[in-house]
Amino acid sequence: MDELFNEEKLDKLLRELSHYDATLVAVSKKHTVESIQAVYDHGHKIFGENRVQELVQKQPELPKDIEWHQVGHLQTNKVKLVLPIATLTHSVDSERLLAAMNKEAGALGKVADCLLQIRIAREETKYGFIKNTLKALIEKGKLDDYPNLNIRGYMGIATQTEDASQIRKEYKTLNKFFEESQEDYKDKFPNFDILSMGMTDDHQIALDEGSTMIRVGSAIFGPRD
Repeated sequence: MDELFNEEKLDKLLRELSHYDATLVAVSKKHTVESIQAVYDHGHKIFGENRVQELVQKQPELPKDIEWHQVGHLQTNKVKLVLPIATLTHSVDSERLLAAMNKEAGALGKVADCLLQIRIAREETKYGFIKNTLKALIEKGKLDDYPNLNIRGYMGIATQTEDASQIRKEYKTLNKFFEESQEDYKDKFPNFDILSMGMTDDHQIALDEGSTMIRVGSAIFGPRD
């Protein structure tokens, strides 16, 4: 039987994160319920899914105290499926999505934790708010229209490149914006404490540049099918 996860790499990651006071989200996209259960049994309880369908299918089959994060792009028509399950939604990338999530959270009688995704990569295909556009929205009070959302911080995805200096530059820029926002908008976002950046290939750079939460899948679970 193939191993369900890489115990050595998981333990190494968790030791590393303890030095940075950062959190690991084990991204289980395309991996089995059995693999997730094995990581849970090893002691880790925070998992992330990119695809809403997988999140909805896996969650009922696994322990109820797992903390599920929605880390992939979220369409507005899938919000009703995600909010009852997800502890944190990382990828809030538009006003339209903010409105849909606020409406659904209100219907559920809850305040939903979320992160605003900031576009930092060079690729045009990446989602996210443009920094200056978001600043204008905040300063005009537009985000005050979403009382059922608790904005906890920012998320970013770096350019897919082997140029480590480019990745470092992008993460440094996002961390600077995060720290500025903590100061400038502390009255609007009193619980603003999460900077989600870094994945399997670039998490060390992200941690060095101030990440408080990394999203790692293949280093733990192995390659996806």
